[in-house]
Amino acid sequence: MLEKKKGRITSTGVFLPDNRITNQYLEQKVDTSDEWIVTRTGIKERRVLQEDWASSDMAIESAREALEKAELAPEDLDLIILATATPDHLVPSTACIVQSRLGATNAAAFDINAGCSGFVYGLVVGEQFLENGIYTNILVIGVDALSRITDWEDRSTCVLFGDGAGSVILQPHENSKGFMAVNLLSNGDGAEHLMVPAGGSRMPANDNTVKNKKHFVHMNGNEVFKFAVNVVEEVTFSLLNQAGLKAEDLTYLFLHQANLRIIEAARKKLGVEKERLPVNIERFGNMSAASIPVSLHEVVNSGNLNRGDLIAMVAFGAGLTCGGVLLEW
Repeated sequence: MLEKKKGRITSTGVFLPDNRITNQYLEQKVDTSDEWIVTRTGIKERRVLQEDWASSDMAIESAREALEKAELAPEDLDLIILATATPDHLVPSTACIVQSRLGATNAAAFDINAGCSGFVYGLVVGEQFLENGIYTNILVIGVDALSRITDWEDRSTCVLFGDGAGSVILQPHENSKGFMAVNLLSNGDGAEHLMVPAGGSRMPANDNTVKNKKHFVHMNGNEVFKFAVNVVEEVTFSLLNQAGLKAEDLTYLFLHQANLRIIEAARKKLGVEKERLPVNIERFGNMSAASIPVSLHEVVNSGNLNRGDLIAMVAFGAGLTCGGVLLEW
């Protein structure tokens, strides 16, 4: 029987495109204003990928940083889990492209698509392989190039999204409490509220799907907002209850950066102080699966996260999905 082990995150890495799209730039493209965008979303600018790059390029750069910090070579990896809603291709998986270009010759690789919740889902899946003693060095990547599926003439969505990638290394550790609680939720009844209608088997690409912009994100913002505010509170309290903890026991709560109003509503309901809930949406917008690992990386680099600290990560997204993890750093 394989030995049960506890896993922890041992390093992080990110990649953010250099190109910044400001609200002032969008004012020139669609009927909107900086004041309107900031008031309703909290976003001031977002990063957009250069034309000749794809999700795999960002993923590789973030992975290399995480590997270097963990003092691992690519061939040391046992498994690569890549969370994305914007794969390079429908087939093969973007994880396999990353595996090849990294030189991770000993790693299995696969993609997860849980929308903006994807990174948290990836962490939970990776942790199972660690706890069961199957793998030792696991790379989990959250990456999205949402600019590729954004209709830049739709003012309700083009102001929201940005591109980026974040990676972490998971490894077993004897003295860590590891992942203390997990909670994954799905509500497929809300699938229609956030989707790219065409490009799959239900609506294959043709002249009409392209003409009618069916390959871009379509979102019912009000329904997603209501789902997010309620489910973030539910999942976070579930994590704390599983571990016998209260919100004040958390060193940090990392929430998906989709909308500042959602973040603030959840923060107040949960009773978490601003300094314990990192916010970077004003600089990056909604980066989907990359949102939480980028936020985590920024706090790690600030030197304000120490071994033994308790952190929770909670995300929500297309599906509709929500996922949360509580772990000891």
